[in-house]
Amino acid sequence: MIQTTFTDRTVMAELVAKMLWEIKAVHFNAAQPYKFASGMASPVYIDCRKLLSFPRIRSTVMDFAASVVLRDAGFEQFDCIAGGETAGIPFAALLADRLSLPMIYVRKQPKGHGRNAQIEGNMPEGSRVLVIEDLTTAGGSMFKFIDAIRAAGGVVDHGIALFYYGIFDEGALRFADGKVKLHYIATWRDVLAVAKAQKLFDEKTLSEVEAFLDAPLAWSGRNGGVSSL
Repeated sequence: MIQTTFTDRTVMAELVAKMLWEIKAVHFNAAQPYKFASGMASPVYIDCRKLLSFPRIRSTVMDFAASVVLRDAGFEQFDCIAGGETAGIPFAALLADRLSLPMIYVRKQPKGHGRNAQIEGNMPEGSRVLVIEDLTTAGGSMFKFIDAIRAAGGVVDHGIALFYYGIFDEGALRFADGKVKLHYIATWRDVLAVAKAQKLFDEKTLSEVEAFLDAPLAWSGRNGGVSSL
C-alpha cells in the first residue's frame, strides 16, 4: 500500500492534535505537575501508544506519516523501516505496510544469547533505514536505536516521530550532530493551539503550559523539579 495523498502540513498537525485530545492521550495539570524520571517537573503529559487502540485514528495518523516521509525524504530513499523496542515496533509495522517496505525492530539491549542480536529481522549491509518512534522528546532514545543500526551496518539519515516535543535545544543539536533529519507530524505547540481554540482549560492553566513550552527547565525549577539536565 502506498499513500499518495499529500495533506497540507498544518492541517495534519492540527488533526493529530485534535485526535490526541479526543482519545485523552494528552493531559495538562499545572497545579500538580508530572514528575519525569529525569527529575523534571512538567504541566504536560502524553501517551502516544493510545493511538494504536483507535483504528480510524491509527490509520489516519499512519497515512500522514507516509505522506511526510514521501514528501520530505523521497519515494525511493529507504530499504526498510525500523522500530525501537517497544513502542516503535507496531508503528514501524504499520508504516512499512503503508510504504511497501520490509520492517525490522531494534532491541534496547542485545539478547545476550544466540547471535547476541540487537537487530531483529533482515537488514543487509548498507541498508538505508528509516527509524520511527511514537514520540521523541530530545532524541536520546531514538539515537540508541540509530547507533545500534549503524553498528550493524545500516545507514540511517532520517528518523520520524509521530509527535515531537520541539522544546529542547539539545534535541535539535543531537539530530544535527548525529547527521539525522528528523521528520514529525505534530508538537506540543499544536496541542496547545487546539486546547486554546476549544477552551479545554482555564486561562491560568493554558498560560502555565505556554510558559513551560517557552522555557521548560526554568518552569520545572519554579515548580519543584530540576532546573538543569
